[in-house]
Formats: sequence, structure tokens, C-alpha cells
Amino acid sequence: MTTSTLGFIGLGMMGHGMAANLLRKGFGLRFKVHHNRNNLADLQRAGAQEAFTHRELAAGAEAVLLCVTGSPQVESIVYGDGGLLDAAAPGLLVIDTSTAEPASAARIRDAFVAKGCCYVDAPLSRTPKEAEEGRLNSMVGATAADFERARPILAAFCENVIHVGPPGHGHVLKLVSNMLAMTMAASIAEGLAAAAKAGLDLRKVFEVISAGGVNSGIFRGMVGPMLDGDLTGMKFAIENAQKDLRYFTHLTETLPTTSYLAEAAHQSFVQATNLGLGGRFVASLFEAQETLNGVRIVPR
Repeated sequence: MTTSTLGFIGLGMMGHGMAANLLRKGFGLRFKVHHNRNNLADLQRAGAQEAFTHRELAAGAEAVLLCVTGSPQVESIVYGDGGLLDAAAPGLLVIDTSTAEPASAARIRDAFVAKGCCYVDAPLSRTPKEAEEGRLNSMVGATAADFERARPILAAFCENVIHVGPPGHGHVLKLVSNMLAMTMAASIAEGLAAAAKAGLDLRKVFEVISAGGVNSGIFRGMVGPMLDGDLTGMKFAIENAQKDLRYFTHLTETLPTTSYLAEAAHQSFVQATNLGLGGRFVASLFEAQETLNGVRIVPR
């Protein structure tokens, strides 16, 4: 149990579970809402307090956690009028769990360090289900001292808290991880489209692939529920996957390294978004393939 007070920005699908677990572990919590207010009641019953400015959110807090979509949202929070950078007192720990562009995060980190604050990149893996269960994974880029400050906070909602390297390495590793996952997702959708158009029984495809070396959590999460008409097996939006792949290809341009497969996967997600599927979950790549190839994949 702890008496530390934390600020939290980003009570979305992931953030709600994170905040709930922080409250269960005894942290005091203030939150700032931008849009959705539909998931606040249980947090407020558990003792969370609403703040209406970044200054109010950060006042006397041990740390402020950010869990938002990407770099534009982080930059708006930090640099905007009455932003978190202006509100931060020396010693504040800022933990960014968003999936962000490393170059943007580096500029933000330097700005906080100049104010005597700490900025840790700690992006997350797993899903909203594990967020509610307190079983996320965090890959943390930080100095050793900052990692030790952040670890007990992250441990409140994470099963695994891994110090992956110095500041910035957390965001880089998250982009690599998401590139691998979303490249798999795009190839699974294409493969199932070909299988369906060739007349294969997709349940037999699932049975065979699940029993072999190509099996993966991505494959099972996309295909298993889809065979019963459920496209929510992976609760990650196509438009967010598109954004993460764009961040990855930006990163490879700066290194530089080649990224043929990531670029191709990115265009698969761009195409799905252009078909009006951006707000749907990743398994709706099957719907994109149906439209593009004139084939039925998803049972209806």
C-alpha cells in the first residue's frame, strides 16, 4: 500500500484498467478527462478525483502517467496552453505509456529534464483485458534511477516490468514489436483471402496452422473468433495500427534501415482505413480483403 498521489491522462480502453489497478493498490489518483466520460463512475467510487487543469493534476503528485493515442496527443498535453510542461514542478516523474515517435519523445524528455523533472518511456503490450486484470507488460526506457522510481507504479498494473535500456529504448522496442505483430496481421488477412477464394475450408486452415510453426497469438486472436463471425478478438484499431507502422517506417528512415515488409503492411492498413474500416479492430482486415478480392471470409 502507498500514499503517493498520481496524475493520470488517458482513461480509454487501456487506461481505465490501469487506473483501476492503481487505485486497488492504494495509490491516490487524479485524472483529467478530454472526451469520453462513460467509464469514470467506478473509478470515482474507488476514490479517484477529477482535475480540470494540468496544474491541478500535477500539484503535489509523485508522477503523472500518460496513456494516449500517439505523439500529437502527447505533444498537445505537454506543450499546449496550460500544458503539463508548464505545470510540472522539479522532481515530477512523467511516465509516458503511449506508443509514440522516438524523436518526439526525445524532445519532450529534454524539455522536462531542463525543468528538473524525469520523463520515462514505458509503452505497453497486451490488451484491455489484461489492463483490467493488472497483467500488462511494460518495456521501459530510462536511467537506472528513474526506472527504480517508475517500477512500483508500473507494477500496479503490469505483470512484467522490463528495463529495456536507456531513455528512448522503450518507444523503439514498442515500434519493433508492433511492426512484427501488424505485419503478421496483414499477411494473415491476405492468406485467408487466398484460401477462401480457392475454396478451402477455413476451419481446416485454422486447425492446420494452429498445429504448426506458423501458429501465433496473432493468428489465433484474429482467425479463431472470426470463424464464428466475431471480429473483436484483437481489440486494437486499424487506424492505430496504421499510425504505429508509420512511426516505425519514420524510425527506419532516420537510422537508416530498409523496411520493405513494414511499408507493405502499412499500405494494407492505409487501404483498410480508406475503405472506411479505420475505427474497427484489426480483424476487420478480413473485411477489407473481402471487398478487394470479391470473396467471402467472415461468416454472416
